[in-house]
Amino acid sequence: MSDRRPAPTVGQVVLGKRLQELRERSGLSREAAAKVLRVAPATVRRMETAEVALKIPYVQILLTAYGVPDGEVSSFVDLAEEANRPGWWQRYHDVLPEWFSLYVSLEGAARIIRSYEPHFVPGLLQTEEYARAVLETGTIGNSSDEGAVERHVALRMERQALLEREQPPHLWVVMDETVLRRPVSADGRVMREQLDKLLDFAGRERVTLQVAEFSTGPHPGTYAPFTLFRFAEPELPDMVFTEYLTGALYLDSRDEVSTHLEVLDHMTALAASAQRTQKILREYRERC
Repeated sequence: MSDRRPAPTVGQVVLGKRLQELRERSGLSREAAAKVLRVAPATVRRMETAEVALKIPYVQILLTAYGVPDGEVSSFVDLAEEANRPGWWQRYHDVLPEWFSLYVSLEGAARIIRSYEPHFVPGLLQTEEYARAVLETGTIGNSSDEGAVERHVALRMERQALLEREQPPHLWVVMDETVLRRPVSADGRVMREQLDKLLDFAGRERVTLQVAEFSTGPHPGTYAPFTLFRFAEPELPDMVFTEYLTGALYLDSRDEVSTHLEVLDHMTALAASAQRTQKILREYRERC
């Protein structure tokens, strides 16, 4: 049995969409493009939707058929070769679920990350000890495997490097007050250090934290956690990620994304302001 193909990189998604646009601009159908390559139309579709890696010889033939100048073909091929290189996160393929691999790629490419977290501190803001406590008690495939837990913790910590970049994405999180009330460890130090980290990031220019207080009552996002990604690349539409026990959904239809965006906007209006949230975090920190 062959190894499963890793989830596509954002580069492959972007270039696949560009290939589709170039084909449509040239007036060729997928069937006509497939005849040029002498393959099934499904092969062209899978390249355009990033279901398969970009085969460089195929890319060169298609771009020529689409009337792309030689110089631009060379530039496109360079980008395709770069996009085909494994992402850093694929070093964790032994513990990284296939459905989450794309999330890490999207997270690293996003310009804005907006999310609602009803249960735990979001992974990008967790301390190592908090992450370990959550992962030891959560469903991560084989939670009794200490080595797997440590690999998951290492992956989560490495993901956080994107917030330290020179131009980090804007991270905007609405956390339910439950997140602050739920103990993840009998060791009070774990939550104290986690609250210290939240307070640190709450003061950063590119991070916005808001707490949805119990006192405001129910809100439209109480069903499940979700994340909305927005990208600088015009080829990539806004995308929503929502997770369930054994997998996840990636939503990019305009109606579904618009609904989630509307819910986020409504929740941010109801939740404590960023300034009040810092006060709430300090109050919880004093109680620990």
